[in-house]
Amino acid sequence: MKSEVGGEKDTQFMSAALEMAEVALAQGDFPVGCVVAGGSVIVARARRTGTADGPTNEIDHAEINTLRSLYADAPDVDRTQLTLYCTMEPCLMCFAAILLSGIGRVVYAYEDVMGGGTGCDRSGLPPLYRDAQITVISGVMRNESLVLFQRFFAGSGNAYWADSLLSRYTLDQAVAP
Repeated sequence: MKSEVGGEKDTQFMSAALEMAEVALAQGDFPVGCVVAGGSVIVARARRTGTADGPTNEIDHAEINTLRSLYADAPDVDRTQLTLYCTMEPCLMCFAAILLSGIGRVVYAYEDVMGGGTGCDRSGLPPLYRDAQITVISGVMRNESLVLFQRFFAGSGNAYWADSLLSRYTLDQAVAP
């Protein structure tokens, strides 16, 4: 897994992911937004669903919803040339789905200290996962994403991960100037 520093285009597309996260937050859902872009075009976008009302749905993460949109709307695109932008580090489930999709690059804003999957050692995994070529970039627009998560965890009525390691870590973070 390679790593590099994000650029101007990464900031542009992360802004679009943050817009999706704002929509999620406005709907009472966990504020994760995601877009997939190729070149200068967004080819898929979605947000986290399933955390606002009723029983929590742990499958409808922003990344999974975005991949579903990608497969429906752009099934023939060369996914190795695409970048997935997410306001939070993909969990293990989402990272595995990204690896299987063949997307060549992931950029995320805020680290998931409780469930992030991008830093996992893949050396002991079967070849399908171990040998997948992917570049991961972290921290692009971290502050903007952090503010959304702090708003979510500080809000009354948000029970999702309310008293978790992620909640405590997030609320303890200072927003950089």
